[in-house]
Amino acid sequence: MSLSVLFATSEAYPLMKTGGLADVSGALPAALTELGVDVRLVLPRYGDLALRDEQTTEHVARIDVLGQPVDILQTSMPDSGVRVYLVDHPTFSARQGNPYMGPDGNSWHDNPDRFALFARAAVALATGDVVPEWQPDVVHANDWQTGLIPALLHEAEKPHTVFTLHNLAYQGVFDRSTFERLGLPWSLWRADGLEYWGNMSFIKGGIVFADRITTVSPTYAREIQTPEFGYGLEGLLRHRKDALVGILNGIGSDWDPAHDAALVTPYTAKDLSGKAENKAALQKELGLPIRAEVPLIVHVGRLIEQKGTDLVIQALSMLGQRDVQFACLGSGEGRFEQALRARAEADPERIAVRIGYDEGLAHRLEGGGDAFIMPSRFEPCGLNQLYSLKYGTVPIVHSVGGLADTVTPATPANLRDGKATGVVMNHLDVNAILWAFDQFTELFNRPERLQAVRQQAMSQRYDWDASARSYLDLYREISTR
Repeated sequence: MSLSVLFATSEAYPLMKTGGLADVSGALPAALTELGVDVRLVLPRYGDLALRDEQTTEHVARIDVLGQPVDILQTSMPDSGVRVYLVDHPTFSARQGNPYMGPDGNSWHDNPDRFALFARAAVALATGDVVPEWQPDVVHANDWQTGLIPALLHEAEKPHTVFTLHNLAYQGVFDRSTFERLGLPWSLWRADGLEYWGNMSFIKGGIVFADRITTVSPTYAREIQTPEFGYGLEGLLRHRKDALVGILNGIGSDWDPAHDAALVTPYTAKDLSGKAENKAALQKELGLPIRAEVPLIVHVGRLIEQKGTDLVIQALSMLGQRDVQFACLGSGEGRFEQALRARAEADPERIAVRIGYDEGLAHRLEGGGDAFIMPSRFEPCGLNQLYSLKYGTVPIVHSVGGLADTVTPATPANLRDGKATGVVMNHLDVNAILWAFDQFTELFNRPERLQAVRQQAMSQRYDWDASARSYLDLYREISTR
């Protein structure tokens, strides 16, 4: 059975990226296409959407959304060729930079209006009002920015819907006056609809009305049904547990140390010698002393509490006599950026920090690092630990969400049996991070054991094919109902 799917997302790499959602939205549709699914993306036409020179845009239609003219453009993903519909409206196209926040670091005041407009445009595509010759069997929506799509399609009783929770912490909660301003059907203002303790919740629309709900790892699907991780929606998620499934993310072919153009030299699990060359080049690039005998622990990501950034900063101030190096690339809360810069200035022999995002440097940190620390308080899936496994850069993780699903701890038994792939913290605080540094240093100082763990890590398979097949099975299941 041939299937058609409209994949609705607020970002997709390489067109627009702020985090892991973009990586998933770029890679999963491409993998589904390889399986014969007719997948088409829809996302906003942001002001600085990263269109390559060879990418052309074609005007498809102009539609009316609550009295506002909205243009639908068409292009394709540069590598996969997947068709992309762009929702063009000044609230998206007239702004540069982060798609969700202004230059002051605060959310755009009209985010509910912008993403409600985007949802209505996606619904028009889904119901055949824009491209009459194409109507999807399934609409796959992602995170709170698209949460209104399943709710509006439920009202229309067209097509089947899947809603993926990439991070439940971001819910799109706004007051009742916003609901009234958005002109949404009053039938959605109820406890088993969008109403949420007197406010409205975009993400609740997806959870309540989608035919199937997915998360990006099996463990996270279980965790969000508990008060610790459910952010007030655990009761609803338990109520819908029969529709909820966790499907682990994959990683794209651009993350492969054997063919990574960003690295100084390629390497494989069979020949790890290139990793030492990449480490030396990375130390030089970052201004760290070139020392092969010292473990280099790296981190790439958003500098926020969820990721344990505050604990890492505290641990760096307590390194004492530990002979380790630490390198970080990321951006986030200003207080964390400033604290990391201060630590690097105070300890330049051991700590290097780069604020911002640089895709090439992110690859070189994976290629040149000895270990990658990811002390997340919660982690729906995580991608960097998957990249680290692929690059033989031993992941140091907290046992939550997708981190628990993908990293096997280096316990004595697992080391003996050749199953270990990383260092795992079963609880999280500053002392746990320092313990993990020491555990990895002990492993690093035993080269044969380190090589065995690296090779076991690199043997893991987390490509998108398996994940895409799981989604395809889900699409088929709901489409035949």
